[in-house]
Amino acid sequence: MEKERLNNVLDKMADCQVNNLLVTDPSSIDYLINYHTDPGERLLALLIPLEGQPTLILNKLFPEYIDPSETIHQIHYSDGEDIISTISKLLHPGLTGIDKVWPSHFLLDLMTKRQDIDYCNGSLIIDQIRSIKTPAEIEKMLDASHRNDQAVGRLIDLLPQALSETEMTEKLATIYQELDCDGFSFEPIVAYGANAADPHHVTDQSKPQPGQCVVLDIGSSRQGYCSDMTRTVFFEEVADEDRHVYETVLKANLAAIEQVKPGVSFASIDKAARSVIEEAGYGQYFTHRTGHSIGRDVHEYGDVGPFNQDLVQVGNTFSIEPGIYIPGRIGVRIEDLVVVTKDGCKVLNDYPKELKIIKKDR
Repeated sequence: MEKERLNNVLDKMADCQVNNLLVTDPSSIDYLINYHTDPGERLLALLIPLEGQPTLILNKLFPEYIDPSETIHQIHYSDGEDIISTISKLLHPGLTGIDKVWPSHFLLDLMTKRQDIDYCNGSLIIDQIRSIKTPAEIEKMLDASHRNDQAVGRLIDLLPQALSETEMTEKLATIYQELDCDGFSFEPIVAYGANAADPHHVTDQSKPQPGQCVVLDIGSSRQGYCSDMTRTVFFEEVADEDRHVYETVLKANLAAIEQVKPGVSFASIDKAARSVIEEAGYGQYFTHRTGHSIGRDVHEYGDVGPFNQDLVQVGNTFSIEPGIYIPGRIGVRIEDLVVVTKDGCKVLNDYPKELKIIKKDR
């Protein structure tokens, strides 16, 4: 698998006339050669030349890399060593791709040492390859989402206890552990009432009050792949207008999912959701894109937004998460993950989406 992925990178490098690719994103290095570590402030890089042997550059403090194929050359360096000079000597003349996440002080140092070559954003090469999920990757994402469905169900089952947002988040950490997940894929959002009108609300000590919405935006990691979903329910009761808001968001969610198929633009999927919300009179309250790509990272290259004219391909995996956020009063978001198939798409989440009213324990 690793050899196939490296060959795919080489093919795309040739298409883009890139002679050297310096991969420094830990997720991409893991994807390509099955090695993962968090480098912190230290340099970690996989140098892939268009011609020649790839080289993994590791600090001596990092875990050892065992190369079963014995095709990756390794350079181990110590703190304080001028590793940038070593890298500069390995670069062939011609265009060199640099990761978008590489700290600028490394890049500036390299550019000073090799002023004879041109540099470009090389992330797109691997991003495009990673965006097409294999059947094996899809199975892992389906498993992660299935566990996330169970997690949100168990979290909703706790609502009758009227726990605070923070307490709910603490309970969720335990739930993921019991479901054999590897922790949060992002900081979960538990938001009651007016707090939910902030799409990126930070949980606090608020407790649910009768008539309030409850937004639960949660995700975990499992076997190296991320889940992400949102469900909105109501506590004790729901006002007629709030019910209308919810039904509008659900309609937008379903309309966007219906639009997903190979060959359509990501922008058209966003439009399918946004049009529903605009026609209902809530357009100004839908303040973000309809979705984002997901896989090893919870946010990967590409989005489901109004300006992305890229065409959807089989194997793309992304979220569909329209929302309505009325400041000071209510927020509703409904989110599923989908994977594109040859005939349309498969929804990775199956937790019900009909409106729920949760009663407090008496």
